[in-house]
Amino acid sequence: MVEKDFDVAIIGSGPGGYVAAIRASQLGLNVVLVEKAEIGGVCLNWGCIPTKALLRSAEVYELVKRAKDFGIETSSQTLNIDNIVGRSKKVAEKLSSGVKFLLAKNKVQIIKGTGSLLSNTEIVIQKDNGENKEISARNIIIATGARPREISNLKVDGKIIWDYRHALRPTEIPKKLIIIGSGAIGIEFASFYNSMGSEVTVLEMLHRILPTEDKDVSNFAKKSFEQRGIRFFVDSCFEVVKQEKSMISLKIEKKGKKEIISANAILVAAGIVGNLATLGLEKIGVNTRSGMILTNDFCKTNVANIFAIGDITSPPWLAHKASHEGVMVAEIIAGQGDVRPLKREHIPGCTYSNPQIASVGLTEDKALELGYEIKVGTFPFLANGKALAMGEDEGFIKTIFDKDTGELLGAHMVGSEVTELIATFLVGKELESTSEEFINTIFPHPTMSEMLHESVLSSEDKVIHL
Repeated sequence: MVEKDFDVAIIGSGPGGYVAAIRASQLGLNVVLVEKAEIGGVCLNWGCIPTKALLRSAEVYELVKRAKDFGIETSSQTLNIDNIVGRSKKVAEKLSSGVKFLLAKNKVQIIKGTGSLLSNTEIVIQKDNGENKEISARNIIIATGARPREISNLKVDGKIIWDYRHALRPTEIPKKLIIIGSGAIGIEFASFYNSMGSEVTVLEMLHRILPTEDKDVSNFAKKSFEQRGIRFFVDSCFEVVKQEKSMISLKIEKKGKKEIISANAILVAAGIVGNLATLGLEKIGVNTRSGMILTNDFCKTNVANIFAIGDITSPPWLAHKASHEGVMVAEIIAGQGDVRPLKREHIPGCTYSNPQIASVGLTEDKALELGYEIKVGTFPFLANGKALAMGEDEGFIKTIFDKDTGELLGAHMVGSEVTELIATFLVGKELESTSEEFINTIFPHPTMSEMLHESVLSSEDKVIHL
């Protein structure tokens, strides 16, 4: 029996799906949310939130080790990995409960099971008990997210070869850890396990770490991580030469030079692939490419009434992009007349390592490639009073402006709390702010935000504290 019509059916309850459900309900739509696992998806339960809790524990541990620099004497600096992991789980569970409360408050119906499309208005849900349930909806939003990309010669077993789930909940800290991939996930785990005492080696096939970031930020971050003891192989390939119960060895090759390295565990963090295998997209002709659903700037697929949001679609694969898309699609379905298309160049990227990395807009190389004449400003943490007072003097802010119009083209930064500082430039991008408008803005003193101002001043050769 097919359940009554819904206005919107959403498959997947991650940061795209649950936000779309809440916003659609707020707009008076009858909403059903289909989820086969935990409410909140990977981000809340296995990704964004628990990793930040782990990284906060690492940050506190690093501060304790530096206590003497702040005039504080400590007699013990003991790690308890069980308690660290336990805290991260509690944080995730608390937020998951909060999401469930919000869904109930907004009268969103939840059905647990795996959803597959029968048509552009019908879904069949296979429940854990084997029962099938069919529902119909005038609009369908696919928000099933993604999973780690597999590497053929490294089969994840949870013991010696990990994906992010195993890295999130270790029973012990490996003495030596190899990480495949130097994007945000790989770098965050490299930072965490380095703080926990592991000897960390990162392998990257491309020519530099954090390859989507501005090259100045990428190079600075690499030097900082190396000073902390993390080793990098970039522009490199590898093969497994030996695998035992508690040790694995890889042969690394770079420009003809070969080296064998060993570790107690390997974390595979080499990208993601969309969760679309069980959706039945081929039945109704939804277009895909390279494991992702193709959409336009309003998240519409090629099939009427079907939308796709979040990591199941094109990059960047970020939770805040998914949430923004969820709101946008809900408002489109509800008939809101002022919905604007997604602006990918306005989406920030954040890496929560130590030091942190954050960016928005064009890199310097990309701006030049596109033919812009540019003005570039930089300002170091070392010259900022608040950064020195906090004992966080490592990093810099870089801003890029159109030389002719003064428009902000991009902002890139590395250092303490830059994932918070980047928000100022996000507003600037949305409002098409110019260097003059930033210069005429009064930033509070003493704050780390003053570095944003000084970086813009630097682009106009007006910097004060340098």
